[in-house]
Amino acid sequence: MRIDIITVSPDLIKSPFEFSIMKRAIDKQMAEVHFHDLRKFALNKYGKIDDYQFGGGAGMVLMIEPIDACISQLKKERDYDEIIYMTPDAPTLNQRTANTLSMAENILILCGHYKGVDHRIREMHITKEISIGDYVLSGGELGAVVLCDAIIRLIPGVLGDETSALTDSFQDDLLSPPVYTRPAEYKGMKVPEVLLSGNFPKIDDWRTEQALSRTESIRPDLL
Repeated sequence: MRIDIITVSPDLIKSPFEFSIMKRAIDKQMAEVHFHDLRKFALNKYGKIDDYQFGGGAGMVLMIEPIDACISQLKKERDYDEIIYMTPDAPTLNQRTANTLSMAENILILCGHYKGVDHRIREMHITKEISIGDYVLSGGELGAVVLCDAIIRLIPGVLGDETSALTDSFQDDLLSPPVYTRPAEYKGMKVPEVLLSGNFPKIDDWRTEQALSRTESIRPDLL
């Protein structure tokens, strides 16, 4: 999988790809991530990429020309399964979307900034819009990192145990059950006996019951 990220702050988001699961995927050549500085497509030598919005109002808007030039150049080099715009005014990222995107070959992500991008870019190039929650960040860069992590970890072979991702929260519209490890007792707090029983059908039943119970209590909207 190849992921291209268009951003006004490439240095802001490079470090997360140099650690943990995403680094492992890149080192194994299961994923490659490329950063494209929008300022390299600026209209002048001063790096102009934004302007005041028509109709007045506070906040600057990323201009159409630099973004169009960058996306058009990348589209000449390869076909993209999705061109994604990270923006709070979009459907919220969920596990189902991550599962689908993890099967893509090429993904292009545009990070919003300031008040956003000239809306014509969304009409010209964007095939999918994603939010990571009902709140506003300074830019779409951190959202892009979240999206990449959610996608890359699902690529077969990235995780040490491929079944691990299948038991994550939200894979079956349920929260995960509680998990425990050694020691079996700590400060009087004991691990549930069923998990020590070796009876795997009962363990599976317990985990299902716990997942349902936790989901009903914490996220009833998922049921």
